[in-house]
Amino acid sequence: MSDGIVFERMALIGIGNLGSSIARAVRSRGLVQTVVVADASAEVRARAAELDLADRYVSTATEAVENADVVVICTPISAYASIAEAIAPHLKPGAVLTDIGSVKLAVVAAVTPHVPDGVHFVPGHPIAGTEKSGPDAGSGALFEGRYWILTPSEGTDPEAIGRVSTLWSRCGALVEELPAAYHDKVLAVTSHLPHLIAYTIVGTAFDLEGQEQRDVIRFSAGGFRDFTRIAGSNPIMWRDIFLNNREAVLEMLQRFSEDLSYLQRAIRWGEGDKLEELFTKTREVRRGVVEANQAQPFPYGTNGK
Repeated sequence: MSDGIVFERMALIGIGNLGSSIARAVRSRGLVQTVVVADASAEVRARAAELDLADRYVSTATEAVENADVVVICTPISAYASIAEAIAPHLKPGAVLTDIGSVKLAVVAAVTPHVPDGVHFVPGHPIAGTEKSGPDAGSGALFEGRYWILTPSEGTDPEAIGRVSTLWSRCGALVEELPAAYHDKVLAVTSHLPHLIAYTIVGTAFDLEGQEQRDVIRFSAGGFRDFTRIAGSNPIMWRDIFLNNREAVLEMLQRFSEDLSYLQRAIRWGEGDKLEELFTKTREVRRGVVEANQAQPFPYGTNGK
């Protein structure tokens, strides 16, 4: 890892929001000597080349991983198993395989059976991103001050974990290790359930008719505006997240439904004390987010260079 280089050759499978952010971050910081991008779309590859995101652009993952020291899967989770199976014979001994999926138990189950002996799988999840998609949406500053969670299995090579941790730390991230099941439960509350609520509220607005729908859009207040931003996220990615973290999401959705029923009763019976008590508690949660330096929005509109 001399001269600041953590890995000699990186293969990025998928070059959307997070993939392009990784490409920008590692190249601008000199962390990887050669970056190879794989994307099935010729249009996406051409745009990535225009943005100078990598050193080489190929159409298949098998081409990209040849001689790669680190491979990062940056596709929707539903493609993980087929990608892992396809690239397995082409991964060189000692290579590190990682990913950016926001569900970890399902990723471990999909990928692990295909990982060859001598290749090290270190699942990961950057808690960063925007609702925008495609190579133009990325930012090399996206990971600065944001958590990047690793969920390696017991027995994973410590050196491989260390190199992945070093790579993302040098991209500005705060790297932590968690058990995969615990990660999925926490993210069901902090990310998955909020997205589900946002999709539902915006869907309710969509189901209004005529002038009501137009006025809801025209008079959008801050809260609804934020929901529309979240609901503008990649639908395939979020479909996969909910289907692959269904148990944790359903558990948290049940708890949310019970809390919502409690609020519904308090409003119906004019129980202002119960409402005030809850709203006071939630202010404390907000203070905690601020104190953890996680309250600022992601760096929209930056190019990371």
